[in-house]
Amino acid sequence: MKIIGIGKNYVNDKSEVTALKTGAQTIFLKAESTLVENNADIVFPAITEQLIFEVELVAKIGKQGKDISEAHAASYISEIGIGIDYTAKDVLGASRENKGPWALAKGFDGASPVAGFKPVSNFSDLNDINFNLLINGEEKQVGNTSDMIYNFVEIIAYVSKFMTLEPGDLIFTGTPATGAGQNVKGDHLQASVEGELLLDFKLI
Repeated sequence: MKIIGIGKNYVNDKSEVTALKTGAQTIFLKAESTLVENNADIVFPAITEQLIFEVELVAKIGKQGKDISEAHAASYISEIGIGIDYTAKDVLGASRENKGPWALAKGFDGASPVAGFKPVSNFSDLNDINFNLLINGEEKQVGNTSDMIYNFVEIIAYVSKFMTLEPGDLIFTGTPATGAGQNVKGDHLQASVEGELLLDFKLI
């Protein structure tokens, strides 16, 4: 299975969307071995001193598709959950200095904790889903899918031009425009969708 991510996909003000919607989505892949499920605690990765968190809604693909139209893209989503897209910022910075890829900075073990997958039918409007992240009891990020630059169906249609989507593939759909930051060992992360706590783990 594939883990697909999109960068810089939320705005603080909806008036910004038109100018930013160029059609060129920033897409990257993460290794399956980055996944952490069932709210398991995560061993703080030894490869970084700058572990950056980003809370994101995660779409699970339910059927195979290629060159999917926006009109039909929503039917390819089977479930929606929530996760953290972790980045080793110092590793990323070193790679960028040499014009290298993001693979190691995004692909280390533990970089993709996910939980709380619910049937897509539970969501009456994919463009109006609320989610948030608490760290050590303090709210750090708040998002609503109405603030996305590229919505769920636009991401699926775009990605499927390049690669076949298959059942079980996960798409991290972007993080709120503000609030992402650095985690330290011992932090307790709790992420909710529509007020329901779904992701709950500690960095140990």
